[in-house]
Amino acid sequence: MRLDKYLKVSRLIKRRTVANEACDAGRVMVNGTVARASYNVKVGDVIVILFGNKEVKVEVTDVQETVRKEEAKELFKYVE
Repeated sequence: MRLDKYLKVSRLIKRRTVANEACDAGRVMVNGTVARASYNVKVGDVIVILFGNKEVKVEVTDVQETVRKEEAKELFKYVE
């Protein structure tokens, strides 16, 4: 699954266009390198998202095309 779509489905970022813009601006890193929106997300990847001065670091635990709002938290776990 594409990185921008994963960020939207997992609800880490609210809209896919915003996720795409964050990737283009270099604010999203996967496994320590800046990733493009077309990056193919796999289980075990570590994603770091920079929101201004705040940093969110998560590990991908599952990849699904669609999930309900309540189940979105099960797609990743916070790492720190």
